[in-house]
Amino acid sequence: MTGQANDGKALEVVVEGVRYARIPIRTHVVMPGDDLDAVVSDYARDLLEPGDLLFVTEKIVAITQGRSYALADITPRRLARLLSRYVVKTPYGIGLGMPETMEMALRECGTPRILFAAAVSAVTKLFGRRGDFYRIAGDKARAIDGPTNGTIPPYDQSVVLGPTDPAGVARRLQALFGGGQDVAVVDINDIGGNILGSTLDKAGERRLVQILGDNPLGQERQSTPLGIVRQVA
Repeated sequence: MTGQANDGKALEVVVEGVRYARIPIRTHVVMPGDDLDAVVSDYARDLLEPGDLLFVTEKIVAITQGRSYALADITPRRLARLLSRYVVKTPYGIGLGMPETMEMALRECGTPRILFAAAVSAVTKLFGRRGDFYRIAGDKARAIDGPTNGTIPPYDQSVVLGPTDPAGVARRLQALFGGGQDVAVVDINDIGGNILGSTLDKAGERRLVQILGDNPLGQERQSTPLGIVRQVA
């Protein structure tokens, strides 16, 4: 099912005076062992037009790379339990606010980096500054995705890490379609987003963040991990 807006999301947006359509692409629940190229080709190939941009959520890239871990298989160390208590939790995602996701951050980023990020963040918060933890911890920490109430099973009981080499994945997917469309691997949620890797230049990535700023793929059980951006005449 494609071309239908997710609940509360518009199909079109105007950015810098240009109107863009955002077309969600519904898929089956992508599982470890699925082939990303096959999934993207099966669901997107017949929908893409010249000049389109295909965006893919970082979560399905990571899942197909084997970077999804069941909560039951993660044993958080004492430090992870301690640090997770100080993470601000929001309705849009658990982030590192649970011991299991913090444990994976320590493994992914290294204990010294996470401790340094936590220390700096604790100081700068006293002066009303936010966001330093993730600026220091980096994209690997920011991309860790924990379960929420609206997460599709089995990922409501899993931690998904960020994808490996997202820029390389974007280039490979672009080649899969003959190079006629740009591709971006995105980490977008209801409070903002990042482009983890793409075939765009930096200006194009900044524009894409604006185009996807309201998270047209949705936050919960929409099962639309792919989408197309198309300039509307």
